[in-house]
Amino acid sequence: MELLAQSFHMNKAVEGTSYAKNSSIQSKIISITKCITEEAILEVLCKNLPESMGIADLGCSSGPNVLSVISKITNIIYAKCSQSGLPKPPELRIFLNDLYNNDFNGIFGSLPDFYNQMKEVNGNSFGPCFIFGVPASFYGRLFPSNSLHFVHSSSSLHWLSQVPPELDVKASTAINKGHIYICESSPQNVLDSYYRQFQKDFSLFLKSRAEEIVPGGRMVLTFMGRRFMDPTIEEGCYNQLELLAQALMSVAAEGLIPEEKVDTFNTPYYAPCPEEIKLEVEKEGSFVMNRLEVFEIDWDGGSAEASNTVSMGRRVAKLVRAVIEPMLESQFGSDIMDYLFQRYEKILDNHLSKTRSKYINLVISVAKNSEGLGN
Repeated sequence: MELLAQSFHMNKAVEGTSYAKNSSIQSKIISITKCITEEAILEVLCKNLPESMGIADLGCSSGPNVLSVISKITNIIYAKCSQSGLPKPPELRIFLNDLYNNDFNGIFGSLPDFYNQMKEVNGNSFGPCFIFGVPASFYGRLFPSNSLHFVHSSSSLHWLSQVPPELDVKASTAINKGHIYICESSPQNVLDSYYRQFQKDFSLFLKSRAEEIVPGGRMVLTFMGRRFMDPTIEEGCYNQLELLAQALMSVAAEGLIPEEKVDTFNTPYYAPCPEEIKLEVEKEGSFVMNRLEVFEIDWDGGSAEASNTVSMGRRVAKLVRAVIEPMLESQFGSDIMDYLFQRYEKILDNHLSKTRSKYINLVISVAKNSEGLGN
């Protein structure tokens, strides 16, 4: 788990391949779920307006989406306070969390402009707003007890704390050879291993947040997921990861990387279905489910780039590379990355010429069991 925490981060400020420049999918997900976020925040404010309000964005990553999320949340709070005629808004304590190697410096360097923009938009309604970085895994405690009123996490919880231990084996005993995630031909023990790891991680996430969130506090969480129980059907497994496995195997066939390294590489990822999420929320017992919705997004996020200038395969390859390249580099080295993603781009172009593939996304809104809010 410690090794994963060190290698798992989005691509930093590298020209053309950084997450900051290739996170349009995540931005669109945030935009689509804005109304659910607003609803949850207003429910918190309507219960009992705290003097000091704790807000956390978990798995915040880096780039423009981070402060975009925070500005949306703070604008909702300030607008509500202004409409209610309150003399002053609550003091806001905003915590930005991600793993240790996240580009927090990039975020902090953008804060002066963020504060100036917030003052311009909100005028006299803008109150004390303190922003902190919290580097650690969200699969465990991060904050003092009863210190948070609202928790947001977008496009993060489908990433597991680790590769399922049963899959982290030597090539001679690898049970998911030639693949890096669940596929149609994966044996049942591969499916079971991934699901057990998801259950363990999401249960720990819920238990940790239950300690940290005040009674009546809210969470809005989004996942990459699937609609149906069977993880081996096309929308569950025939995704970018399976096509990336094909690219890796083609590079291995040329002798550029050892095939054994592909056989032993598995992604710490799980795309849950609604029933699996509901079950863990109910089992943990601290939260009430207010919403669970499913929506689709094109693999390229409906990019506005002209298709005759940049192919859809290239756009998708850049989006995937920005997320997963650091993990690939830790297994295969950095020298092969450009060539690997050129191969991946061609495989994607071929796939997308035949079908318009979409991400399945799940968003849930939950409230901590309570009769009212604490301060």
